[in-house]
Amino acid sequence: MTMQTPVMEAPRSGLLSGYLDSLAMVERLHRLLLDVIKDEFERLGILEINAVQALLLFNIGENEVTAGELKTRGYYQGSNVSYNLKKLVETGHMHHQRCEIDRRSVRVRLTPKGRGLRDAVAALFTRHAEGMEARGVLGIDAIDTLNLSLRRMERYWSDQIRYIY
Repeated sequence: MTMQTPVMEAPRSGLLSGYLDSLAMVERLHRLLLDVIKDEFERLGILEINAVQALLLFNIGENEVTAGELKTRGYYQGSNVSYNLKKLVETGHMHHQRCEIDRRSVRVRLTPKGRGLRDAVAALFTRHAEGMEARGVLGIDAIDTLNLSLRRMERYWSDQIRYIY
């Protein structure tokens, strides 16, 4: 390997190779999740919102939160939260109201229409969980192990950000 050779072309050892595979898989899985939601909504004839917005509705659930809390609570992973909230308000899926205490802040919650879409996503996820278990793709022990590993990775990355300086 020369100095001009990209790191990705260098021979990869055990953990590094697995780590890079895991990173690629997490990214692919997120994109696939959005495609699965999009396909389900097309099947149901729901075309007014996109998969990112549907996932946001699912994650908010029955909570009432500020736009800022969406990211800190992990309900939204993207960078354009205000655009998606605006669209969800325009389509009648989300209600927004200025906070009484801090007028700069807006609180949002699902409308009945938004709860209906949240329920459609919940039903999709329930079918998937039952299908994976029935076909032996994942059982409770495997999903618990997977989630534990992902939480450890999340904690490690969070610590890296927190303690960088």
